[in-house]
Amino acid sequence: MEGGVHGTIYEFEALPALGKQVAQESARRRRAANAGPAVALVGIIRNPRSHRNKGVPAEMEDCSNILTRTPKSREELHRELAGFAQRGIDYLVVDGGDGTVRDVLSCGAEIFDEAWPTLIVLPKGKTNALAVDLGLPTDWTLTDAMAAVRSGDTLTRRPLRIRRSDDTAMAIQGFIMGTGVYSHATQVGQEAHRRGAFNSLAVGVTVLWGIIQALFGGSRNPWRKATRTRLTDRQTRQDLPRSRRAARDERYLTIATTFERFPLGARPFGRDVAPGLKLALIDAPVRWVVALLPLVIFGIYGRLLKRAGLHRVHASEVEMDLDGTFVLDGESFPAGHYIIDEGPLLTFVVP
Repeated sequence: MEGGVHGTIYEFEALPALGKQVAQESARRRRAANAGPAVALVGIIRNPRSHRNKGVPAEMEDCSNILTRTPKSREELHRELAGFAQRGIDYLVVDGGDGTVRDVLSCGAEIFDEAWPTLIVLPKGKTNALAVDLGLPTDWTLTDAMAAVRSGDTLTRRPLRIRRSDDTAMAIQGFIMGTGVYSHATQVGQEAHRRGAFNSLAVGVTVLWGIIQALFGGSRNPWRKATRTRLTDRQTRQDLPRSRRAARDERYLTIATTFERFPLGARPFGRDVAPGLKLALIDAPVRWVVALLPLVIFGIYGRLLKRAGLHRVHASEVEMDLDGTFVLDGESFPAGHYIIDEGPLLTFVVP
């Protein structure tokens, strides 16, 4: 639940757009660079406000093939990424937490399009869920990553891409989105950070506190409130599954992600997690369902839970009409009408 690079993306209109020509030129330059012997060119977007970057100097700044940038605004971040694309970098390093990754992927969406350089993530934030999915150690450094580059180990992932239905040219990109009680949980997670709980510990504390509140809270407790949410599969034009436990067009919790591995060893989508866009839905805060959530999080699922309003869904493109806010990688975005699908195929360096 980490903030982005010197400011956060709240409105889609604030996302700059330079178009796709830069990305195509970047791909051409990289192909030319790879045609002969050359030292890899590495561009780093570093967030000095990230938890483990505070007061710590950047790594390998004196290397001529490493370009380290610390943008102070979204506009500056966009310019730096465009500069990296024009230079034809081989590797793009994101030195920060999940929020920094989200900002880089969002501000770089129209620059790199489908031609992103290979990505390296240095997990320096308060939460580093992407690092868990990629199997990165918490002390993963740039030196470690460059050694891994030589061994050639990589994983591919597609981020979530969220666009307003009335302006599909603008998009934000990240890896885990939530609505309903998830938005409230994000605020509580921020409090857990302030009290010194980070990474999986912060997730565990927030989940446990939310379950207790949803089990024993009254009707006015924010942990028991549903949000007007309509979710439609754009291929079939059918609403996503729902039970009779909730009012029409309400959901207690919606989570969408492309992760395949989760913090704390959780298995919310079962043991064999398919790649691509997945959603976990809870229609209403049924107390016995809430009581079973720890088991559900670690893989328990069945027809009884489905009838009670808990659903697992795989889809390629979902339309979301939402009255409340949604959270993408720790940052809140406004209510509205959105399209959720998968972004470009990204390649990550891993140990």
